[in-house]
Amino acid sequence: MTDRPAARPGRAVFADRHIGPDPAERAAMLEAVGFSSTAELMAAALPGDLLTAPGAPAPLDLPEPVGEAEALAELRALADRNRVLVSMIGQGYYGTVTPPVIRRNVLENPAWYTAYTPYQPEISQGRLEALLNFQTMVADLTGLPVAGASLLDEATAAAEAMTLARRVDRRKRSVFVVDADVFAQTLAVLRTRAEPLGIDLVVADLSDGLPDVDPFGVLVQYPAASGRVRDVRPVVEAAHERGALAVVAADLLALTLLRSPGALGADVAVGSAQRFGVPMGFGGPHAAYMAVREGLQRQLPGRLVGVSVDAAGRPAYRLALQTREQHIRREKATSNICTAQVLLAVMAGMYAVHHGPEGLRAIAERVHRRTAELAAGLRALGVQVLTETFFDTLRVRVPARAADVVGAARELGVNLFLADADTVGVSCDETTTAEHVATVLRAFGASAPPQAGEAPAALPAELARDVDYLSHPVFHAHRSETSLLRYLRRLADRDLALDRTMIPLGSCTMKLNATAEMEAITWPAFADLHPFAPLDQAEGLVRIVRDLEAWLAEVTGYDAVSLQPNAGSQGEFAGLLAIRGYHRSRGEEQRDVCLIPSSAHGTNAASAVMAGMRVSVVACDDGGNIDLADLRAKIDAAGDRLAALMVTYPSTHGVYEATITEVCRLVHEAGGQVYVDGANLNALVGWAKPGRFGADVSHLNLHKTFCVPHGGGGPGVGPVAVRAHLAEFLPGHPAHAGAGPHTGAGPVAAAPFGSAGILPISWAYVRMMGEAGLRAATEHAVLAANYVARRLAPYYPVLYTGPGGLVAHECIIDLRGLHKRTGISNEDVAKRLIDYGFHAPTMSFPVPGTLMIEPTESEDLAELDRFVDAMIAIRAEIDRVADGGYDREDNPLRNAPHTAEEVTADDWKHAYSRSEAAYPVPGLRRDKYWAPVARVNQAYGDRNLVCSCPPPEAFEQ
Repeated sequence: MTDRPAARPGRAVFADRHIGPDPAERAAMLEAVGFSSTAELMAAALPGDLLTAPGAPAPLDLPEPVGEAEALAELRALADRNRVLVSMIGQGYYGTVTPPVIRRNVLENPAWYTAYTPYQPEISQGRLEALLNFQTMVADLTGLPVAGASLLDEATAAAEAMTLARRVDRRKRSVFVVDADVFAQTLAVLRTRAEPLGIDLVVADLSDGLPDVDPFGVLVQYPAASGRVRDVRPVVEAAHERGALAVVAADLLALTLLRSPGALGADVAVGSAQRFGVPMGFGGPHAAYMAVREGLQRQLPGRLVGVSVDAAGRPAYRLALQTREQHIRREKATSNICTAQVLLAVMAGMYAVHHGPEGLRAIAERVHRRTAELAAGLRALGVQVLTETFFDTLRVRVPARAADVVGAARELGVNLFLADADTVGVSCDETTTAEHVATVLRAFGASAPPQAGEAPAALPAELARDVDYLSHPVFHAHRSETSLLRYLRRLADRDLALDRTMIPLGSCTMKLNATAEMEAITWPAFADLHPFAPLDQAEGLVRIVRDLEAWLAEVTGYDAVSLQPNAGSQGEFAGLLAIRGYHRSRGEEQRDVCLIPSSAHGTNAASAVMAGMRVSVVACDDGGNIDLADLRAKIDAAGDRLAALMVTYPSTHGVYEATITEVCRLVHEAGGQVYVDGANLNALVGWAKPGRFGADVSHLNLHKTFCVPHGGGGPGVGPVAVRAHLAEFLPGHPAHAGAGPHTGAGPVAAAPFGSAGILPISWAYVRMMGEAGLRAATEHAVLAANYVARRLAPYYPVLYTGPGGLVAHECIIDLRGLHKRTGISNEDVAKRLIDYGFHAPTMSFPVPGTLMIEPTESEDLAELDRFVDAMIAIRAEIDRVADGGYDREDNPLRNAPHTAEEVTADDWKHAYSRSEAAYPVPGLRRDKYWAPVARVNQAYGDRNLVCSCPPPEAFEQ
C-alpha cells in the first residue's frame, strides 16, 4: 500500500504539504470510489502490460527525499558553486535591475505566478490589462501598430517571423535572407527551423546590398550583433522592391534613442524584452516580442490581447482572434506555439510603467554614455575599436590577443565576449558602472584609471528618435512605489488564480507550486548568470541541469533528456526532429508521414508540419480510444513513408487506453517511431514509464507535472526525452558543447539550456518528493479525478471511462444533451461557475460541448466537495430552466457572471433574485469573488480589433 510516504521521526515529509487529502479524507474518497487503497485503484485503472510486475508500481531510483529546509540548504550550496561575474558579454542578454516592487509583487507573488492562461477573460482582466501594457509598449517602441502578447525568446521570434513571411508570400518562394551580423543563436535556430520546411537560408553581409536571389523575406539586426548602428532603410527598400517582407530584430532599450523599425519601413519587428527588468537567469525565461504592420495581424503566432465589450457595453479585455488557436487549426496552424511568456511580459511591461518614457530614455542614455567612455578609453590606449557607430556594444581588434584579453578581464571579475581570435566584444548595460569600464580598460592593458571627460556620442544623427512614445497615461501615473504597489494589487484582485481557488482545468494540471520550490529562482547566484558564461562559472546550475536530466530519464524510462526546449511546443518539435534525424541516418529520408489520433492536442499536428512531416489523422472509437482498424489501415497506406505516431497517454479523453502497447508494436513493425506526448505524465509517474512500454520519445511539461507555475500562460519548460537510439539527434547549441550533441538538428531555443533560471523549481519538487512522494502524487491525482467523476455522474454524463468505469487523472462531463433540451451550453456553465468562485474546467476539448475536469492531487477534500457541490447546484439551476422555473433566456446561467455593480444597481430587470445571482450557495456570503466585468462579447472584439491600451475615457460610464 503506497498511499503516502511515511514521515521520518522528527522530520516533516514535504509530500504531506503537496498532497491535499489527509489520511481520513483519502479514506473517505477511496470508499466513494470503491477501493481500499490508492495502489489498488491504480492497479485496477492501469492496463497490466504497462506495469513492470503484476499490480506493482515501477521502481524509481531517486535520492531519498528531504524536507523544505534541507532542500533549500542544498540549493544554497549549489548556488554557492556558481561565480557571478560582471557580465559584459551582451549578445542579446544584459544585466538589468528588477525594481523590487515588481520582483516582490509580480515574480514572487502567487496571485501572478499561479494564474492560468486567460482563456476565461472575465476572471483574467488583471493579467490581460498587464499584457495590453506590454503590447502597447512594444508597439510604441517598434513603431508598428500591432504587437503580440509575447513569444518564447528572440531566436524563436525571428524564426516565427520567417515562417510568417513565407505564409504571406503569394509566389511561394523558398529563399530567406539573413544579415551576417545577427546574433549567432538566432542564426542557429533559424537554420534548425528552415531546413525541415525546405527554406533556403542565405546569409550575407547586407551592408553591401541584397545578394542576387529572389527572397520572400529579409532579416537584419538593429543594432547589429557587432554593436554597429546602421540605417537599415536601404535593406528594407531593397526587400520591398523584390516583393519580400522586411524583418528587423531590434533592441527595445536602444529604440528609446533610435528611430523605430516601423519608421524605417519594416514590416515585422522582433526581439527580446529581457533587459526590461527580467533577470538573465542563465538563458531564461524571457519575453520575446513580435510586432507587425497593418494587414499582418491575423498572421501573428501565439497570443494577442484585444479590447472588446462586456454584456453591459463596458470595455473588457480578452484574447483576440481566438480561432487562430493552434489546438483548433491543427496542421493548418500559423505556428505550433499556443503559449506566451506571460509572467515575464508582465514584468517587462511593468518595468516600463515603473520608469515611464523619461526613465527608460535616461537608462538608455546612461548605457550609451558608458559605452562611449569605454570606446574613448580604448582608443586612448591605441586599441582599434572597430565599431564607429554604436549604442551599447563594441567590437575591439587585438590581433592574436583576444583570448588573453578575455582571460585577463575574467581574472578581474568581468566576462567579455570572445568574437574570434583577434576580436573582443564588450557590451554595457543598465548595471554597468564607471568602475566596470575602468576594469575592462585594465584588461586591455591600461595602467591607470581613464581620465574623466565627456566622451562623444556615437549614434548616427539621422537615426535619432524624433517621435514620442509611451504617451498613454498608464506609463505616467505610477511614479511612486505606493501607486505602483496599489496598481499591481488592483490588477491581481481582478483575477482568479490558484492562490484563491482550485483551477479544475483538464489537460493542464494546475497543481500546487510550493513556495519552497519557487524561492531559489530570484537568488542572484542563479538569476544573474549570463547563458554564455563559461560553464565553470555555473557549476551549481549545471549540476541542477544534470540532476534533472537523470531524474527525468529515470521517471520516464528513457535514456537521455534535453532540457533546452522552453515550451511544450518546442519539446514536440525537438522530439520530431530527433525522429526525422534517425530515419535520415538510416537512409530512409522518405519517411515523412506522421499519424495523429483525432483526439490529440492541436499542437501535435502543427509540430509535425514544422518538422517537415505530413499529417494523417487516425480515428478514435466511441470510447475515445484509438481505432485499431483505422490505425492499421493508415499504417498500410503510409507504407515505407511512415515516420511516426504521435499519441497522448493517458489519452486526451482522460482514460488509460488498454491497447497502447499494441499500438506501439504496430508502428514499430512498420518501421515507424512512437512519440508519446507527455502532457498527462502526472497520471503515470511512479507507476509506468513510457520509455519502457513502447515509446521512443516524449516531451514533458515541467509546468504541469513538475510544478513550474503557469504564470498566467507562461513560462513553461518542455524537455524532450528519448531512448538511446535517438539520443544523438537531441538539440545542441553553438555556445556550449555540453548543451547537447553536435549530431542533432541544432538548437530549438536561443539559450543552451533553455529556461534554466526556473529549473530549480522542478529540481526542488523532485528532491523533496522522492520516489514515494512522486508515486503518491500520481495516485492521489487519479483518486481525485475518480472521486469527482463518481460524485458528478448522477448529474452529468461522464463521457469516457476505462475498465471498471474508471478514469485517469481527469474526466469529461457531457453537456450536449442538456444543451439540446434547455439551451444551456457548456459556456453558460463555465461562466456561472465564476459566480460560485471557480475558474471553469477546460471547455470543448477534446469534444465540443463538454467540460474536462482535472482536480489534481493538491486539492483537499473540502475544496473538491466545494467544486462538486457548485456543479450539482448548477445542475439544479439547469433543471429549473428545463421545467420552466427559469426563463430560457433570462436566467442565472445565461446572464453569468454577475458583477457587483449589476446586483447592487437600482434597476434589477431579471425575474430571478439578486441573491440567486450573487450568492447561490451560503458560503459565498462571507468569501465572494466578484468578476470585474460581465460576460465578454468575443465576436465584437474580433470585428473591432483594438490591441493596445485604450484611452481612459473608454472606461467612463
